[in-house]
Amino acid sequence: MVSLICTLQDHRDDVNWCAFSPTLLATCSADKTLRIYNTRDFSEVPYSPLSGHGYGVHCCCFSACGQYLASCSTDGSTVVWSTDTGEIEAVLEHPGRNPVRVCAFSPDSSHLVSGASDGTLGLWDFHTKTLHRTGAVNDTTMVACSFTPCGQMFVTGSTYGDLRLWDLDMNQLHAEKNTHDLGVTCCCFGPEILSGSGRVQFRLASCGQDSTLKIWTVSRSNTGSCKMQLLHTLTGQSAPVLSCAFSADGQLLVSGSVDKTATVYDASQGTLLYTLNQHERYVTACAFSPSTPLFATGSMDKTVNIWRVEDGHSGNGKSLPVETATFSCEGRKLLGHSRLLVSDWSEEDVGAWLCEEGLQALVENFKTNNIDGAELVSLTKETLASELNIESVGLRSKVLRKVEELKAGCVCTGVPDEYLCPITRELMKDPVIAADGYSYEREAIESWIATKNRSSPMTNLPLQTTLLTPNRTLKMAIGRWRTSQ
Repeated sequence: MVSLICTLQDHRDDVNWCAFSPTLLATCSADKTLRIYNTRDFSEVPYSPLSGHGYGVHCCCFSACGQYLASCSTDGSTVVWSTDTGEIEAVLEHPGRNPVRVCAFSPDSSHLVSGASDGTLGLWDFHTKTLHRTGAVNDTTMVACSFTPCGQMFVTGSTYGDLRLWDLDMNQLHAEKNTHDLGVTCCCFGPEILSGSGRVQFRLASCGQDSTLKIWTVSRSNTGSCKMQLLHTLTGQSAPVLSCAFSADGQLLVSGSVDKTATVYDASQGTLLYTLNQHERYVTACAFSPSTPLFATGSMDKTVNIWRVEDGHSGNGKSLPVETATFSCEGRKLLGHSRLLVSDWSEEDVGAWLCEEGLQALVENFKTNNIDGAELVSLTKETLASELNIESVGLRSKVLRKVEELKAGCVCTGVPDEYLCPITRELMKDPVIAADGYSYEREAIESWIATKNRSSPMTNLPLQTTLLTPNRTLKMAIGRWRTSQ
């Protein structure tokens, strides 16, 4: 039996990844933030949300002990956070500063691997936070990565459709071509290590754009030779499968799909147990807790569902109705004045927002300094200290966290998606058309071209020209929409 026990509604854009530690759940989103919850009651921890990335966050993962959280982003970095304080411990700049699509810790947390949109890999010595080795697969984007349970090897998956096995010196041990037509989307190793007859063997799950979930054995002999063998091809979903994860005991396998479902399989037999239909858009992320019978699914509907697996999980492939939910944790509701763009707020709107966020003591100070919406979103630690004379470091940090959360909240259902810049996920003011045919905020795409080797943010293909054409029709449409709000 599987039951829905909680729905988290705090993100303001697509949820891209979920990860568990023994005591915490982390989720990350295109809204540029990570949110951290206690698995005891799924309340948000005091330092959440984490706002250190300049662009959307693609992936996050915990170290084995749960003391650190790593996240990677379109901004070309992998950020390491302390889960005790929420502070940034290190910023690992990927070689070439290309968008980082995936990151993963080794089981003993001695290494961290990151994969980027240009096909490059960075293997980091986590203790020293230095780059240990680099590797690459040409003409593809790295989108998936998982370490073997022994921590001596890891597998990567790419949009090219192959799975490649590497050792810690970045030697490529094996390449399995065409595992998923049109590309791999996710992969993960099961927890078991089997040995005998001069070989060590692992189970690997992979999923892809071909709408299948596959289970493989990956084996390595004493002589160093490696091979992969397909065990099961699972076809319980009708559209591309975007994510997959084994349970902590390796008995279950969950996957999320473009068909808006999450499916639960018996990982040994490859049989479908449950189909979960509670998300309204693509299911982009899934993860099992290592310490409790829970798993999470994240979606482009901006929610994260928490599920409980009861003892005796034979479900015969049945779909679960919405009534299996036992309770729902409501996310933060939009404020009345949030119907306006924050940059359009008056000083009174700012004062009302401060009160609603428990910052009443700052209302007079902000009013004296004529802080309206435009000034609010431009605040920095320096201006809070020197111009607003806020001496408390904790209070300054709290204000900035609230402002970042507010800015992320601008990406809400009220803003048509076509009005948002694909890079910044913010409402465009000066939209331009690039050579790839997509529209971007001028400043964002100019910065991208200057630092990202002239590749398209949407397709990762080279831009034939850096010429930008003003999209006046879109600018007029955005103007009409703003006037109507």
